Order: sequence, then C-alpha cells, then structure tokens
Amino acid sequence: MKRRGQDIGEEGEDRLGALAEALASLGDAQACAAFLEDLCTPAELEAITDRWRVVPLLQQGVPYREIHDLTQVSVTTIGRVARTLERGTGGYALALEAAARRAVRAGRGVGARRKAAR
Repeated sequence: MKRRGQDIGEEGEDRLGALAEALASLGDAQACAAFLEDLCTPAELEAITDRWRVVPLLQQGVPYREIHDLTQVSVTTIGRVARTLERGTGGYALALEAAARRAVRAGRGVGARRKAAR
C-alpha cells in the first residue's frame, strides 16, 4: 500500500475526514455503493467487502475456519479483521450497530446475517 511519509499526520487525517464526510453525506446504501464502485478498483472492493462480510460472524463468535468455509475469505484476512475488532478505533462496531438498527427497523433480525454470509 502506498504511504505518503512515515505517519499519516494532520494532512492525511484531513484527507480521510473529507472522504468520510463524502460517504456520510450520501444518505443511502445505493448512492454509497455507486460512490465506492467509482472510487475503488474491483480488487479493493473485493477486499473491503470480504472484511465486512466476516465482521458479524466474528462478533457472533463463529470460529475462523467456519467463517472461511462460509465465506471463502482467507483465514489471514479473518485474523486481521478480528485484531482490528479488538484493537482498532471501533469503526467496525459502530457500523455493525448501525446496520443492526437498520435491520430492526426494516423487520430483519440478526439471524439473517449468518445466512446472508453463506
């Protein structure tokens, strides 16, 4: 991955903040998906969606090997996501909570997540 200097610093935080603001301003999943498809390469999208697919399964305590069998995501990637869930900035947890709230409002339960990962 390309790095512009040793640490991100203020300028990098400003760039990340601008991107986060753009995503937050889109308002719905369809607009966000269109933006991500324009922004990311197919490989980047695959990596991002793979990571997101394993988050709910990790939160449910599903073993890595079972997650791999369900999703075909590598055990290495699953381990990285698990470490980020434990030691990251809390973004996965925030997004998972928001997704759960949307699912409840839409009448879908959390159990549907495990089936959807398959």
